[in-house]
Amino acid sequence: MDMEALYAARLDLVEFLVTATHDAPGESFIDDVLHGDIAAPSGSVNDELDEGFALLEAFIEANADRPTEDVVDDLEIEFTRLFIGPRPPVLPHETYYREDTDYMGDGIPKVEASYGAAGWSPPENYPEENDHIAVELAFLRYLVRSQRRGREEALGFQRVFHEEHLSHWIDDCATAITEEADETFYEAVGHLLAGYTDFEEEIALQVS
Repeated sequence: MDMEALYAARLDLVEFLVTATHDAPGESFIDDVLHGDIAAPSGSVNDELDEGFALLEAFIEANADRPTEDVVDDLEIEFTRLFIGPRPPVLPHETYYREDTDYMGDGIPKVEASYGAAGWSPPENYPEENDHIAVELAFLRYLVRSQRRGREEALGFQRVFHEEHLSHWIDDCATAITEEADETFYEAVGHLLAGYTDFEEEIALQVS
């Protein structure tokens, strides 16, 4: 795979994960998923990505002939149960999973400092706190886009963000999603989340 194709694949996957974790999926997003906008790699990447794409293909096969709005309704119910509650089984926030920081302390300011150092601010339409998984993934997306444009220091910011933040909690959060999910779609999201962040960390550490 050439570098441009690799950048495109990385950005497609992080865009999928941002959308899947930011809010309950809309009809346009799920229509794209069901009708071929998400392409699995031609070969094996890592175990988590392989499992995630296999589950996503199973979800597509099981739902491709259903009305999109019915699929969306099911996923909205599942998203609400998993992440919103009442008493959601998964709280996708860095400060929830880390024992060395907390929400009321310096946890979120440290995440925000990483954003600011790289010249990025979370989108205003994200209703969640800045340590939410969708926000941290959106920052990772920004860094990959910056690398694609030739901003060399973006790779260093990515390496530091993995070392200081993502590597401390993403695997635990991803495991919680896969274990708690009743819908195959979100089970796939959990595996893809773990596999994607591992893949990105490997890139950042190898090149830095």
